[in-house]
Amino acid sequence: MMALLSRVTFGIVSAMLMLLALALVAFGALELIAELKKSWHEGGNALLTAIGYVVIAIAVFDVAKYFVEEEVIRRPGTLTASEARRSLAKFISTIVIAVFIEGLVIVFQVSKQDVAQMLYPTALLVTAVLIVLGLGTYQRLNVEVERQSDRKEQSKSGDDKDERVDARSRPRST
Repeated sequence: MMALLSRVTFGIVSAMLMLLALALVAFGALELIAELKKSWHEGGNALLTAIGYVVIAIAVFDVAKYFVEEEVIRRPGTLTASEARRSLAKFISTIVIAVFIEGLVIVFQVSKQDVAQMLYPTALLVTAVLIVLGLGTYQRLNVEVERQSDRKEQSKSGDDKDERVDARSRPRST
């Protein structure tokens, strides 16, 4: 019963996040159109802002998709370690791409206004790089653990197989 409630809750929250992501894209587009009607110069800034909205919307949508795939559709206990690693890597990669693009958008916006304010976008880009490095480290360590686990399983199944072969090859005593 609790698992069903959890799945339904994740499903509802995911649907809400997807709708909010779509609304964010629509808001960015409408804001861009309104600014372009006023002035082409203001349209350039609104275009950068709209890009930021779309990037954030993609990240939010991907979070919702991740919840649907991992918490609603997939049955509990069916996820292998390598599938979990790949799924998490894909999820984090989407977030990192969003952070990189957002950092670049802010760099362009700030560089046009006040170069002295470049600390925040630079910190955002450095943070994205640190996330990528952390993800790489996580991937590397996880793959190594998976390999060791596979070797142990192969050696166990290999020992069993050797015992069966040895039992068959022994002469029967009558």
